[in-house]
Amino acid sequence: MAATHRGRIGTAIALILISMFLLSGTDASVKAVSADFPLWQIYVARSVFAVPILIGLSARSGIAQAARIIQPWIALRSVLLTSMWIAYYTALPHMDLSIAATALYTTPLFIAALSAVWGSEPVSRRTLLGIGFGFAGVLVILRPTGSDFSFWTLLPVLGALFYAGAAVLTRARCAEENPVVLALSLHCCLLAAGVLGGLVAVLEPLDTSDPFLFGRWEAMEGTDWLLMIGLGCVMVLVALGVGRAYQSAPPAIVGTFDYAYLVFAAVWGLTFFGERLDALALTGMGLILAAGVLVVSRSERWKGMAATSPPRS
Repeated sequence: MAATHRGRIGTAIALILISMFLLSGTDASVKAVSADFPLWQIYVARSVFAVPILIGLSARSGIAQAARIIQPWIALRSVLLTSMWIAYYTALPHMDLSIAATALYTTPLFIAALSAVWGSEPVSRRTLLGIGFGFAGVLVILRPTGSDFSFWTLLPVLGALFYAGAAVLTRARCAEENPVVLALSLHCCLLAAGVLGGLVAVLEPLDTSDPFLFGRWEAMEGTDWLLMIGLGCVMVLVALGVGRAYQSAPPAIVGTFDYAYLVFAAVWGLTFFGERLDALALTGMGLILAAGVLVVSRSERWKGMAATSPPRS
């Protein structure tokens, strides 16, 4: 029995590490093509392949299950997560991938803060210490009084707030939902956002100051379509891998290894974009990592949420 338990934990750790490697690679790819294609085109091209796969997976549980994507709480969750992705991806062309990723990973701190405000969870000294460490790390990384500070650096933090709201909503209203249905709802919402954003870009004058957000759609060649197919398939694998990981081991363990995304993002940033972190950035990342471990390690607090709310899937 003990060996089986250790085996399940080992499998969960392997799944979360692979999933974070794939997810960080996907985000690096989006940053890499941000100069060639607008955000909305990427959403549509990626989701148009992910959605049919997820429809097929969810339909195995019955049409009624797939139809639950229009349930109000599920739809609201998808809107919040779509807002998170928009905020995060909009920032990527303007800042280092590793810095944006670290700012986004303040999500557990916002979840703890929201739970405290709403009075749904007790807040221990350890949690308060973690929140303090985390936001100190954000200040160190973003340097709001520095000459290189800009509005763009706040977007990943805004994305973290959106995701925290989605996570709390998932725990409160969507705890029993099929993770595949949740992923399908999200990708349908991303597809709709891409179509709407594309229409706005077509109808409104081109804003050349930020073509990634306001640019018109570009013609795609064979290699571009292959990339989008790959991104769509990877997002499905991430959704399934993360969900399975949280079902196979205590959320406190899986949530800690979830932070491997930051390491992978730093590697992708250095390899493809030549990003190098200075001492202050590394200090801030360390503070946020320590804060996340302090907060997430309260396994009972996260058990309901983490098991049913795979990160960004």
